[in-house]
Amino acid sequence: MKKIIISILIFTISVNFVNAQRQRFDPNDENAANLNKLVIATSYINSLYVDEVKGSQLVEDAIKGILENLDPHSVYTNAEETRKMNEPLEANFDGIGIQFNMLNDTLYVIQVIPSGPSEKVGLLPGDKIVQVDDQIIAGVNMVNSDITKIIRGKKGTEVIIRIKRGSSTDLLDFKIIRDRIPIYSIDATYMADSKTGYIRLSRFAATSLEEFKQSLTTLQNKGMQNLILDLQDNGGGYLHIAYALADQFFDKGKLIVYSEGNKFERSDAISTEQGIFKKGKLVILLNEYSASSSEIVAGAIQDWDRGVLVGRRSFGKGLVQRSINLPDSSMIRLTIARYYTPSGRNIQRPYEVGNAKSYQHDFSVRFYNGEHLNADSIHFPDTLKYSTLISNRTVYGGGGIMPDIFVPFDSTRITDYHLSLVRLGILNKLSMTYLDTHREELNSAYLTSKIYKENFNVSDETLNELLVMAEDEKIAFVEEQYNKSKEWIRLQLKALIARDLFEMSDYFEIINERNDSYQKALQIINDDEQYNQILVGL
Repeated sequence: MKKIIISILIFTISVNFVNAQRQRFDPNDENAANLNKLVIATSYINSLYVDEVKGSQLVEDAIKGILENLDPHSVYTNAEETRKMNEPLEANFDGIGIQFNMLNDTLYVIQVIPSGPSEKVGLLPGDKIVQVDDQIIAGVNMVNSDITKIIRGKKGTEVIIRIKRGSSTDLLDFKIIRDRIPIYSIDATYMADSKTGYIRLSRFAATSLEEFKQSLTTLQNKGMQNLILDLQDNGGGYLHIAYALADQFFDKGKLIVYSEGNKFERSDAISTEQGIFKKGKLVILLNEYSASSSEIVAGAIQDWDRGVLVGRRSFGKGLVQRSINLPDSSMIRLTIARYYTPSGRNIQRPYEVGNAKSYQHDFSVRFYNGEHLNADSIHFPDTLKYSTLISNRTVYGGGGIMPDIFVPFDSTRITDYHLSLVRLGILNKLSMTYLDTHREELNSAYLTSKIYKENFNVSDETLNELLVMAEDEKIAFVEEQYNKSKEWIRLQLKALIARDLFEMSDYFEIINERNDSYQKALQIINDDEQYNQILVGL
């Protein structure tokens, strides 16, 4: 009886609310009428539906349903999803300053962030975390996300980390005061040769511009004259950071990008006099996962004939979203405009409204059409033809940015067996195990990363350990596939060990030995005649 009375009260309140809303709305106002319709529908569902309905979930589902029928990039995220999505783009988070990984129910410290809280108290790479405050970590089947929640906390709070170091049976306690931990977006900075610098940018985050300028300055101080900017797999980020980063390559007064929409007038981003790399030769690496902000930078460089693009056709995201924060910390990312490269190209790949599945399958279509292997498999209609602004080279809009020099995906080293090793984390597991066992001798034998790169090789004995690990994980051994991928696996292991022994830059310096786009870029940038011929369209 009590539930019936409550239901009647809820229904009465809802009806009264709806009636009140009806009186406020102008019946000739279409927007007001539509909103009134939505309010009526949700009120009756809340009041009369046969099963219990959670009001907040009903609202979330309604918002998602609306956005799904707009375009593929207008999305709703709840409070937790919003926090996780924004964190990589913000400058920092609160924590103890380590990179870690779980191996065989043991939590290993992979890297200690320089000047962070853990380094200050003496935590070292290779330490095994046994306990965090009163919670046992060792021997407990926990995923990395659960461990992160335990280790992180507000700046200024204290945490006791108990670790096992080396072969010692004694446990060491470290009292760590959590602090702000920077998130970096530059993965690698190094000199590819005596004149050419290399920078890999993983995302366009809040600190990316300052990181990039610092990397440029570091390389210029080492004699850099030419630059390879690696935007492969860079899915984008803050658009204003893309404008500012592209600004580093131009003299004052160049159009970098412009945007406009039905409710927004055209807005132009123009280069300033702040650029610090306006003259040197420039090659940008792209692939099918380079999107949004990456495409803004690449499009400006290509349209102004400022540099050469090498790789494969980019993702094709030419829509601009605005983040709208809702009262419960959830968020709507709403598409408000399209952006255009300086020549007038919109590079958004086609989509069918309300058919997100087809849009998501576009990559599969590209693959099966042979696009990743052959440039001739890529077709642009003449209606999307544009010209660059200096040399009048032909470029195309729609469906991403086509690089000036196409480099096919190297399928010769990839096999199902290799992919299984990667998917189940066997390569990472072996590199961690090897480093844990040999860290002391590696530190003694290879005092610098240069010595390591020149002299260290992964032995066949170590590869045999990989096969044992794979067998333990029920990965069926296929000799032909293993032999095909063997040298690529060997190089990946060498790079992974270098990453954890030295820095992330060392990983990319080693792995780029087999990156065909990188090798092509290096060849082009050191050949003045070829570089200049590409830019004039010969």
